[in-house]
Amino acid sequence: MPSSPSPEPISVALRDAVAHLGRAGIADPVVDAELLLGHVLDLSRGGVQAAAFRGDELDPAAATRFAELVERRATRVPLQHLTGCAPFRSLELAVGPGVFVPRPETEIVAQLAIDALRASASPAPVAVDLGTGSGALALAMATEVPHARVHAAENSVDAFVWAKENFARVGGGNARVAFIDLADAFPELDGTVSVVASNPPYVPDDAIPRDPEVRHHDPVAALYGGPDGLDVVRVISRVGLRLAHAGGAIVLEHGEWQGEQIRRILEADGWRAAATHPDLTMRDRATTAVRP
Repeated sequence: MPSSPSPEPISVALRDAVAHLGRAGIADPVVDAELLLGHVLDLSRGGVQAAAFRGDELDPAAATRFAELVERRATRVPLQHLTGCAPFRSLELAVGPGVFVPRPETEIVAQLAIDALRASASPAPVAVDLGTGSGALALAMATEVPHARVHAAENSVDAFVWAKENFARVGGGNARVAFIDLADAFPELDGTVSVVASNPPYVPDDAIPRDPEVRHHDPVAALYGGPDGLDVVRVISRVGLRLAHAGGAIVLEHGEWQGEQIRRILEADGWRAAATHPDLTMRDRATTAVRP
């Protein structure tokens, strides 16, 4: 009679996973291995580290599940697709195939939008997120500025499904998402919006991303923005002018080399005080402007 598989020490399982992920080119294999095991065991990363230190063991079923996830991560399936969630500021957003995974660098974009929203003189300022994807920018604004009213637009069916889930889970009564093209978004709000925010597609069509996680798994519509990457930015600039009231702000994420071009687009359309802001790595990441 064959013997049952023996439990495996967590420390050994982690060591083997880290080595495998490292060979696959994962940038930080320790973090990914600990997060994947935490997903299997329903533990935080710290809880996984504590369990390994104590000498805890994995039962065979958990070890098999962990090994399967590590193997998929080694093929460069995004970590967030495997765990089903992505942290963004104070939020945990549900993500998966069909939606752009929010990045840490977008948190500075959210901060700029939140600061502008908080600075509004209105007791109930209005914000709009054009092309919301998972809902990251909109839900950050809605949860961190609870007296605001936030409206989000998304026209990808797959992304809209994820956004609806996230709005239902973490959005309050002050946030809504609509299935609508951003070019036609929210005519009923014309001239009333304090902050227009967007993380649009801004990769030039011929600039193929290096990372397989981005190249093979992020939605094409969320990445590529035309020959110079700025086709959607041009649309958002005009839509923002329609939506924003005098003194209202626009906040746009972009690539590190696009700030000057975007400032020119905004100023040519009639925005004022265009300024580009760095992210935490000191790369230009967002441009803001004010409606006269």
